[in-house]
Amino acid sequence: MGVSPTMKKHPSPTRYKVTNWSDYNRALINRGNLMLWVSEDVIEVWVQAKQTGRKGHPFTYNDTAIECMLILKNVFRLALRQTQGIMSSLMSLIGIELPVPNYTTLCRRTPGITVTLPRARKKEGIHLVVDATGLKVYGEGEWKVRKHGKSKRRTWRKVHLGFDEETGEVMACVLTEKEGHEKNMLPTLLDEVSETIDQVSGDGGYDFKTCYDVIAGRDAKAVIPPRKSAIFHNNGFMDARDDNLRRIKEIGREAWKRESGYHRRSLSETGIYRLKRIFGGALSSNKLDSQNIEVRLRCKAMNLMTGLGMPKTCPVA
Repeated sequence: MGVSPTMKKHPSPTRYKVTNWSDYNRALINRGNLMLWVSEDVIEVWVQAKQTGRKGHPFTYNDTAIECMLILKNVFRLALRQTQGIMSSLMSLIGIELPVPNYTTLCRRTPGITVTLPRARKKEGIHLVVDATGLKVYGEGEWKVRKHGKSKRRTWRKVHLGFDEETGEVMACVLTEKEGHEKNMLPTLLDEVSETIDQVSGDGGYDFKTCYDVIAGRDAKAVIPPRKSAIFHNNGFMDARDDNLRRIKEIGREAWKRESGYHRRSLSETGIYRLKRIFGGALSSNKLDSQNIEVRLRCKAMNLMTGLGMPKTCPVA
């Protein structure tokens, strides 16, 4: 059967090649360097661990020491007991006699620490791309679900993330129950970003008045595709949405996506893929406050990995 001459042929996708493979390969190797995660600064703070009360009472450890061990746990996907063992071995290997928090201390102290996401400071405004994904708390694997169906104990948490479009760093992170909607979490995400924001890009899940209001409050441009059945409002708060809708009707949805840079929003999906690829798609903590710290620690570790080096690509002719 011949192909009709009137049928449109889809253009072949653009192919890219990595131009800094040597540097990126070195960065991937350095992710496994233990001294990256247990630096001299951490050791100096560790020395501040002091004994409280009478002789024999447990040490009081600095939050930095607890955070360091929890990051090791997540980066190398260890259990709490294994984390205690590897840190004790590391202290012995480098010849430092320091007490190491045991696994019960790590579990108890997890909800109380504050995790700040490291990121490169930029003078100019940023393009923030936002999205949300699910992380499994407990449940079956994919094969069992396909074969026998899912059980009633299948439980998820929803993590809302904001990425810097240029650097790929996690700028903001919020963990909620699985019912948490994107429109309710966007204000919290933007509050965590202290830098100037030029543009916020999100998918149709952010096409709500709340989202346009909070983005306008940061003097940023909202690039959110309106629904296909959307109508003009012309009542002030939806000016940005009406502008997007008007432009879509003029040049078409695909052309608008290219013109507005909406396709860069897919980098949020790339960031989510990296997060799950490195740390897995499940949480090990049982309580929501501990799970929130666990996710923030993963985001912090991923930002540190990003700072080591990322691939630079160019299209192949």
